Amino acid sequence: MTADPWIALAAGIVGGALRVGVPFLFVSLGECLTEKSGRINLGLEGVLVLSAMASFGGAWLTGSAWLGVLIGAAAGALLALLHGLLCSLDGVNDVATGIALMLFGTGLAFYLGKPLIQPQAPQLPAIPLGDWSENPVVRSALQVNALVPLGIVLAIAMGWAFAHTRIGLLVRMAGDSANATRALGYSVAGLRIAATTAGGFIAGLGGASLTLFYPGSWNEGISSGQGLIAVALVIFARWSPLRCIGAALLFGGAGAIGPALQSIGVGWGYHLFNTVPYVLTLLILVLTCRPGSVAAGSPGELSSTR
Repeated sequence: MTADPWIALAAGIVGGALRVGVPFLFVSLGECLTEKSGRINLGLEGVLVLSAMASFGGAWLTGSAWLGVLIGAAAGALLALLHGLLCSLDGVNDVATGIALMLFGTGLAFYLGKPLIQPQAPQLPAIPLGDWSENPVVRSALQVNALVPLGIVLAIAMGWAFAHTRIGLLVRMAGDSANATRALGYSVAGLRIAATTAGGFIAGLGGASLTLFYPGSWNEGISSGQGLIAVALVIFARWSPLRCIGAALLFGGAGAIGPALQSIGVGWGYHLFNTVPYVLTLLILVLTCRPGSVAAGSPGELSSTR
């Protein structure tokens, strides 16, 4: 293999990390915010699929990709709001509710999205990071989603807000000690509903990136379980928004290995390489979720039986 194919391979993996990692970034940030308040939302897979469909449909109907992004994020927020409201009821389990809403969200998206399988919607603009190269493979691989800078800024803002703002401290307090939050006169249910809804809105941006940039179309297999993988990503990132950036890039790069090899003519093992993100998820869960132990950085309320 000559130098140029090696450069193309590296560019393909880096570009793929930036491209494939975008949904992982937004969904993990949304789940990070939700879990910081003391609630788990396994329904983010449904949020991701529903927002992907709503974004594509919104962009197709309005003729604007950015309006499609807002519509998709709003759809994600509404489904997450339903999760937050249901989980605030006495005796309702977060995990069971999340699974139910995951099925509801995906089923609703599949039903409403059937007319959208054939049409083409306006796409989000790309940021060309590969113009420095004359290699067309490199230039193509480094066409980056315009939502990437937004995701990075959002992660930095969330990390700062958790440490330095009143609302961020309240969210953390609700996640660490519900009793202390109530003792200070704040509504634990209200804080968790707000955090869950905002988390759904953020995750909805990841759904928009799926249908309005890469792969850039709507179909019923669009997500491939990325919403569920986000839960493992948050554990891997130790509930830190800034670490979510690195975790999303890692998983995005892992998912890009197969396509990057194909781009330089290596076709063997394509489907095997596509399993790498799922193998990483299993490894993270095995290494971090041990019986009788609590992962470092975990909000205190998540370790209780709910």
